[in-house]
Amino acid sequence: MSHASPLRIGVLGSGKGSNFAAIADAIGSGTIAAQVALVLSDVAGAGILAHATTRNLPARFIEPGKFRTKLDETAEAAFVQALREAGVELIVLAGFMRILKGEFLRAFEGRVINIHPSLLPSFPGLEAWKQALDYGVKVTGCTVHYVDQGIDTGAIIGQEAVPVMAGDTAGTLHERIQEAERRLYPAVVGAIARGEIQVRGRLTRGFDPARG
Repeated sequence: MSHASPLRIGVLGSGKGSNFAAIADAIGSGTIAAQVALVLSDVAGAGILAHATTRNLPARFIEPGKFRTKLDETAEAAFVQALREAGVELIVLAGFMRILKGEFLRAFEGRVINIHPSLLPSFPGLEAWKQALDYGVKVTGCTVHYVDQGIDTGAIIGQEAVPVMAGDTAGTLHERIQEAERRLYPAVVGAIARGEIQVRGRLTRGFDPARG
């Protein structure tokens, strides 16, 4: 996915948008050879839309439909159409709280990435930092992976470890994981934009965390 022109990314988010802000700022500084073509949210007042607006980036809310955990067919079609019309080449999920399956992933096969707050395959699903703390592990972290039809099961691109400290609460651990996310996610997007990532089944090659 190497281009003479900047990689066009679309960002989907439901919340405050701190990972999106980190990526957008890295693009703005020239660290990532990409441009944000469109930001979409399923939440009308989401912070991610405000982050986009303050950076003069195209952003909009799309009504998600009748389901709580996924987009309904009409919403899914609207998301796909908006991203296609914007010429998006890579979909970056940044706190998007709905499961994407079916037609959406077929429309953008192999071009959707997500960040998860654990060292996958450990602790998939919701509140992974709390799962890790409750389990008693000494190290957790975050993972950037391709999105497939499963839940947090796609091929892993990059990971960063975060130690679990004595006296950690779910909140303090989550905060340190989020700090790692804001380093890892822009680094991975940058590597994809430079065409460095190769995928063979579940194995990916080319991501160098030292390069960033």
